[in-house]
Amino acid sequence: MPIALRTVLLAGFLASTALSGCTTATSAQAQESKQESAAAATATTPPGTAIASGHALATEAGLEMIRAGGNAFDAAVAVSSTLSVVEPISSGLGGGGFFLLHDADTGEDVFVDAREIAPEAATPEAYLDENGDLDRNRATNGPWSAGIPGLPAALVHLAQEYGELPLSTTLAPAIRIARDGFPIYERLERGYARRSEVMERYRGTREVFLADGDPPQVGETLKQPDLARTLELLAEKGFEGFYRGDVADKLLASIEEEGGQWTAEELAGYEVRVREPIEFDYRDWHVVTAPPPSSGGVALAQMLQILEGWDLAELDEAKRTHLIVEAMRRAYRDRTIYLGDPDFVDMPLEMLTDPGYAAGLRATIHPDKATPSDLLSGQPVPLEDEETTHFSIIDGDGNRVSATQTVNLLYGSGLVAPGTGVILNDEMDDFALKPGTPNAFGVMGFDANAVEAGKRMLSSMSPTIIESPQKLAVLGAPGGSRIITEVLIGILGYDAGLGAQQVAALPRIHHQWMPDVISAEPDALDAETIKALQAMGHIVNAGEDTWGNLQTVAWDKQADTLSGGTDPRNPVGDADVLLESATR
Repeated sequence: MPIALRTVLLAGFLASTALSGCTTATSAQAQESKQESAAAATATTPPGTAIASGHALATEAGLEMIRAGGNAFDAAVAVSSTLSVVEPISSGLGGGGFFLLHDADTGEDVFVDAREIAPEAATPEAYLDENGDLDRNRATNGPWSAGIPGLPAALVHLAQEYGELPLSTTLAPAIRIARDGFPIYERLERGYARRSEVMERYRGTREVFLADGDPPQVGETLKQPDLARTLELLAEKGFEGFYRGDVADKLLASIEEEGGQWTAEELAGYEVRVREPIEFDYRDWHVVTAPPPSSGGVALAQMLQILEGWDLAELDEAKRTHLIVEAMRRAYRDRTIYLGDPDFVDMPLEMLTDPGYAAGLRATIHPDKATPSDLLSGQPVPLEDEETTHFSIIDGDGNRVSATQTVNLLYGSGLVAPGTGVILNDEMDDFALKPGTPNAFGVMGFDANAVEAGKRMLSSMSPTIIESPQKLAVLGAPGGSRIITEVLIGILGYDAGLGAQQVAALPRIHHQWMPDVISAEPDALDAETIKALQAMGHIVNAGEDTWGNLQTVAWDKQADTLSGGTDPRNPVGDADVLLESATR
C-alpha cells in the first residue's frame, strides 16, 4: 500500500507511522513480563517469540509450531512452506532462498545457501539470439530460465539439523492451505494480469490458475491440490520426495515438454551449502549477514564502514543523503566487478570487507560533489516489490532466523510443472548471461557471475541480524537489486533509535552505480534536498513508485520486550506480525 511519509531520512527522531496491513497480538503473560522487567537488568533471553512475514497465514503457521513445542527453525520451515503456497507470485518450492540462522544452544551463526544452480545445458551461447544479443525471452520465461530449485532441500535441512519437530508437523499448515485454498488478494490478481501472456503458454500453469475458467480474481479461493500432494511427499520422504521419484519425474517431463534440458542426475545431486556469514561491526552493532553468492553482506559491510566516518544525525538531509548515495555507488561497483559463486570464483572478500578498504573508499568521496559512475545509462532501475519475500523470527530461547526466498520475477518463469503444482523460478537471468548487458533489474555483471553448469547465480538477498548491548534485530526484504539498500536504511534506522515498525516504514532511496541516478520513493526527499543534490551533480529520480516489503522483529534487552515491523507498503491483510510469550 503506497504511503507518504514526511520524515527526515535517518535523522534519528521517531517517524509517525501506522501499523497499516499489520496486526500485533501479545498475550497477557507477555504483557506482565514487560511490566515486571522494565526496570530489570538486561535480559539474557527474549520473553517470547516474534514472527514477521509477508502473509498472515504464514506468520500464524510459524506460531503454530511454537505452540506445538517447536523452535524458531521449526517455525521457519512452516513459514517458508506456507509462503510457497500463498505467495506464488514471490517464492515457492520451485525457487530458492537464503537462511541466516543463530543457534542459541551453540551460539553459532550459520548461513544456509539454498540458491538455485545452473543446469548442465546452460551455456552463454544458449541465451543468445541469432544476432548474438541476449535472448530476453529465454532468460526470463519458461524452461531455459529456470535453475535447479533449492528451497525444498533447505526445508529438509532445517528440519533435520535444527528443528525439534518432524516435517509432517512443520509442513502441515502449508499442506492444509494448499489443499483447502486461501483467498486471492490484490497482488496475486495484479501480478497474474502482468504475466498472463507468459503463464498461459504452459499447460501446467493453466491447470492451476485457470482451473475455474478465468484468471485469478480477488475474493476467489485458490486451491492447489497438486502442490499439496508434492508437499505431502516432501513431508513423508524428505529430500527423496522432491528430488527423486514421482515429483522429480514430473519436473523433468515438464522441462522436456517445453523444450528445456535438465537431467535426473543434476536434480538428484542438488545440495544446500552451509557457509560462514559475513560479520563486521558498525558503531555499537555487531552485524551478521549474507556471504556470497549473496552480494548483500559484502555491500553492507562496505557501505556501513564507509558511513561510519561521519555522524549522520548531525548532518543536514542533503549532505546525509549525498554520503549514503556515494557509499551505495562504490559498493555496487565492487558488486558488479568482483562477486559471484564462491564455489567457482576466487573473490577478495577479506579486502572488500576490511575497514581499511572502506576508509580508502571514503577518502574518494567529495563532501559536496557527486562522483560520476564509470558508465552512464538512461535506463530507469526496474522495480521489484512483489517478487521475493522475507520473514524474520526470534524465539524464547534466543534462536533467530532471517530468511529471504524467491522465484525471481513475478511468478518466476511462469511455468508450472503439470501434476506438481510447482512454479519454476527464472533465476538464470541473475547470471551475467551476456557480460556487460544488464539483467531484468538493470544490474550488470562480468566474468565472476558468468553462467556455468552447476554454478549459483549472484543474488541481492540480504537476510541480516544485528545486535548491540541494548537491542537485537532481525531484518530483510525483497526488492531485486534494491534489497541491499533497503536493509542498509533499516540498519541505519535502528541505529538512529527507531522502533521495528518505524524501520519497516522508512522512506527509501537507492543508487546502484549503473545507471547513475538516485531513485527515491514519494516524499522520501523534499524539494529543497532534491535541489541541493542536483547542485552537487546528482541525477535524482524522485517520486518513483514505492518498493520493497521489509519484515523485521526486534528484542529490547533492557525493557525485555519484543516488537515487530511489517512493511505498510504491503496491502492490508497480506502481512502479519505476531508476538507470543515464552510458553514452550
